[in-house]
Amino acid sequence: MIEPHALAPPGAPPPRAGPAPLPVRPGVGRFLVLACVFVCAACGLVYELELVALASYLTGDSVTQASVVLSVMVFAMGIGSLAAKRLRRLAAAAFGALEALLALVGGCSAMTLYAVFAWTGDWGGLWASGPRWLLVAFSLAIGLLIGAEVPLLMELIQRIRRQDAGGAVADLFAADYVGALVGGLAFPFLLLPLLGQLTGALLTGAVNALAGGALVLGLFRGDLTRRARRLLLAANLAVLVVLATATVLVDDFERAAREAVYGHDVRVALQTGVREVALTGGTDGRPLDLYVDGRLRVGGRDEDRYHEALVHPAMNGPHARVLVLGGADGLAARAVLGHSGVRRVDLVALDPAVVDLARRDPALSRLNGHVYGDPRVHVSTADAFRRLRTPAPGPSYDVVIADLPDPGVTASTKLYSQEFYGLVRRALAPGGRFAVHAGPVSSRPRVFWTVDATLRAAGLRTTPYRVRGPDSGSGRTPGVSRAPRDWGFVLASRGRRPALALDPRGPRPATLTAESLRAASRAAQATRVGGLAASTLVHPRY
Repeated sequence: MIEPHALAPPGAPPPRAGPAPLPVRPGVGRFLVLACVFVCAACGLVYELELVALASYLTGDSVTQASVVLSVMVFAMGIGSLAAKRLRRLAAAAFGALEALLALVGGCSAMTLYAVFAWTGDWGGLWASGPRWLLVAFSLAIGLLIGAEVPLLMELIQRIRRQDAGGAVADLFAADYVGALVGGLAFPFLLLPLLGQLTGALLTGAVNALAGGALVLGLFRGDLTRRARRLLLAANLAVLVVLATATVLVDDFERAAREAVYGHDVRVALQTGVREVALTGGTDGRPLDLYVDGRLRVGGRDEDRYHEALVHPAMNGPHARVLVLGGADGLAARAVLGHSGVRRVDLVALDPAVVDLARRDPALSRLNGHVYGDPRVHVSTADAFRRLRTPAPGPSYDVVIADLPDPGVTASTKLYSQEFYGLVRRALAPGGRFAVHAGPVSSRPRVFWTVDATLRAAGLRTTPYRVRGPDSGSGRTPGVSRAPRDWGFVLASRGRRPALALDPRGPRPATLTAESLRAASRAAQATRVGGLAASTLVHPRY
């Protein structure tokens, strides 16, 4: 007699099949599943860190980009985990397909993002935020796929040998977290310095595809139909072929993308431990341009306008000892050494590779007047904040020049903080002057006046001014198709408000006059934004 089937209670889990037909003993099978969890977790974290790093390189704002990537990815992992509940009956086939797709998306994400930045980064208009939306799309897709792994892996590990849910979760998460640790350490210390962003992501995708495919086609092949095995094998081979082909072509791709960003006249391109640096022009009468992380830092056509405005007003007064923060290209130091009476220039630069380039490249060293061969110039490669926290013994500085990236770039935010300006104030001699580049005024007046408010909060008296920027440019910050239309500067002093004037005994600037400086002060005052709070280390406001 056939007994009638009882109805399952509401919310009951779906009936599970019996133990999986394994080619190995159950203990070995569990170890192989946990090893796959370990590898997949390491690959997943590498994808996550690669998106954060590449986005911060390309857009500059590392805090915002990290927040976007991490929050979107964690949210997507939850959605992916819920969606995967419907796939548990086909756990082996679903996991194999999911890992192949994750390997393809994650492995190619860096190359795709860099391609969009290189070829469409200056489109502007509706596409101004296109690269950022693509970053969100990749974070969402990778998060969905990573989140879907957990329920499927839980089902697979229970198919080998049933155990209580708490024990299975503990084993699974232990392997997952240890794998995340290994992936998190491998990215900055192994993959990034040895392989770079693109090759590192492609290799990670290949490892991901091999681990997922080997687990399903090797250990759980008995759960698959012949057709499913063939489809999964073909999918994994196709993914590996795509990743291998991209790896072979990655050097050609980088050269083409670099030309799209910098033009066809790239003479030097190097990836330092800190940033990507490129030099274009400088030969056959072509102007030299220096790019750092895709952004124009030195334009040979108008660099004198920037450096004269930054340096010469600060040199109106005693200037025997000068401290230059940043300015690894040597151009600010060149403007300083044009003044008689300079006995010592201490230059603090973060990246020794840029200093070496400025010293050895014929065109750049010619542009900076071979300042690194001047015995008065003393170079140290260090973080400017750390350098000022440990002041050198001896007299304080008559002049401090801050030739630093815009305050909107998060890595530089601490160098525009009240704490940092307090350290600068300590380093200034009585009557000493401090000149700081404060970013473009026309496009970011609140940032400019926040710098002014922060300097005043640190006990300095300020004189803001702005000068006209280049007539044309090729800055490649996403959403900005041209170089800044102006430059903002603030001249500060410990005592009375510094006068904006030129040293009557100094060199005659090519782009500045007493009248143009008065106009520069009036132009800055016309943009004043009041009521702004100072930016601090714990509360950055840029």
